Amino acid sequence: MSRDISRRDAARLIAGTTASLLVAPTLPAQEKRTLLQRAIPSSGEMLPVIGFGTSRIFNNASSEREPLEQVVATLVKLGGKLIDTAPAYGQSEMVTGEIATKLKLHDKLFVATKVNTTGKTEGIQQMERSLELLGKKPLDLIQVHSLADWEVQLATLQEWKKQGRIRYTGITHSTTSQQEEVARVLQKERVDFVQINYSLMEREADERVLPVAKERGVAVMVNRPFGRGDLFARVRGKPLPDWAAEIDCKSWAQFFLKWIIAHPDVTCAIPATSKPHHMEDNIGGGIGRLPDAKMRQRMVELVSTL
Repeated sequence: MSRDISRRDAARLIAGTTASLLVAPTLPAQEKRTLLQRAIPSSGEMLPVIGFGTSRIFNNASSEREPLEQVVATLVKLGGKLIDTAPAYGQSEMVTGEIATKLKLHDKLFVATKVNTTGKTEGIQQMERSLELLGKKPLDLIQVHSLADWEVQLATLQEWKKQGRIRYTGITHSTTSQQEEVARVLQKERVDFVQINYSLMEREADERVLPVAKERGVAVMVNRPFGRGDLFARVRGKPLPDWAAEIDCKSWAQFFLKWIIAHPDVTCAIPATSKPHHMEDNIGGGIGRLPDAKMRQRMVELVSTL
């Protein structure tokens, strides 16, 4: 019999566990295992494989804060630490910094942001503002957003890293058509991170970006792990296959995330959510057994038929 457990079903089951701000929900007994961590190649520092992306979630500073605070509290309580933001995401940096300060979590978070402008002076001004809003010094990671003026901005980032103002440098893109350019930059420059779109419906990073990142010793952060929600649209109303139990999978969100995390060269995936119970569900994607190559192909074939 199929296990028809959707994200909505999981939400109903665990919604009552997130009432208290700093009391994160408890995973079912059979899931009480440690969130997988992977090493950042350039340093060996361990990073949990599930993080949190703030795009479209923290953009508005006037949004109701308590659920967003609970999302961050849940991330940390269940073993996660990476939060990714950007000046381009409205007031996301401000919201991230204020929540981290209120919950006294700066020391427990790995905070990543981006620079997205043209010109050295403009880039420095934007990054100074990011440090001020996020309130963490040194900042863990600044990435050149969508390769914008990347040669100029990356030169500044390398200087800031030498000065100890940031710990890591990186580049990002979320457009498949630009992945060849991303791979070219990785081959030319030394960076610590690359952030790229990669999911069961956007698998092109397998062709160039992931192999080059492995060769160059670059950590891979995955954005759009749910294809901006399109994967959920594909499986809406459809049961999770029985064989998902073989990889300790309890929901479609975990199904999608485990496929990504099972790639050995992926360091961290950063799904976005404004709901604490979805954050808990996402964390489950990095706990327990992961699919092997044969299972990953089976997952691709299943989603391709939907």
